[in-house]
Amino acid sequence: MAITGKTTVTGIIGWPVSHSLSPVLHNAAFQALGLDWIYVPFPVAPERLAAGVAGLKSVGVAGFSVTIPHKVAIIPLLDQVTPEAELIGAVNTVVARDGSLTGYNTDGIGLIAALREKLSFEPAGKNILVLGAGGAARSAVVSLALAGAAGVTVANRSPDSAAALVQLVAARLTQTEFATRGLGLLSDPGFMGSFDLVVNTTSVGMAGDSFPGLALSSLKSGGCIYDMVYAPPVTPLLAQACSLGIPCANGFAMLVAQGEAAFRIWTGATPPKGCMESALTAVLQV
Repeated sequence: MAITGKTTVTGIIGWPVSHSLSPVLHNAAFQALGLDWIYVPFPVAPERLAAGVAGLKSVGVAGFSVTIPHKVAIIPLLDQVTPEAELIGAVNTVVARDGSLTGYNTDGIGLIAALREKLSFEPAGKNILVLGAGGAARSAVVSLALAGAAGVTVANRSPDSAAALVQLVAARLTQTEFATRGLGLLSDPGFMGSFDLVVNTTSVGMAGDSFPGLALSSLKSGGCIYDMVYAPPVTPLLAQACSLGIPCANGFAMLVAQGEAAFRIWTGATPPKGCMESALTAVLQV
């Protein structure tokens, strides 16, 4: 890859950001399409966020990704955000055009794409259980509702956090019935038997931990499990699902799909099929 004064620059801001896998995804796709573009990490400390965003805008980057801890804090610094990003309350992709910064959120796009690709699951008309109530959960809840889910239940250790999440979106997404529950009900077969899909949005599983007493065997016939965790590739939740013959998938496909969506937003082009996935597979050795 030869970088010249004509090379279009994109990147990612976060703190820290050196661990990000996004450069692997995007640079592989730029090279595959022969685009004179490059994607680089920009470490931006929280107290320097406003200056960092202004700097990227002033030097003419085409766009950038946003990761922790800036996804929420960046919103007031943008000229506009898409309705979906506004509803989610977080931005992970920014486009710079004609001196204006527009914020998007491709996490929900990635989730729905992953469900369709890996599990042949369509949310429309389905009853879905979301584990967790953080930023990833809010993105999942909004995207599932926008995709036509009949019901979304948020189960979380803190009932107040779950209630706050649902309160934020329920008034805007009236076609979906929302509910909140404590994690204690996960061991209740009667409760679990009402769901077509369970989505884990928490970090549970990253360190080999699990949800105690989870009654997966009572999941509705044909039900699926989606775990946003992708490292390790098989969490205890997925191992349990596999042992019961329940269709399941990890967060790898979602990571790739949200990257592909951001790539399309910036370039107007679609990455070659499998390009980003192959690049990421090589790095993660999965």
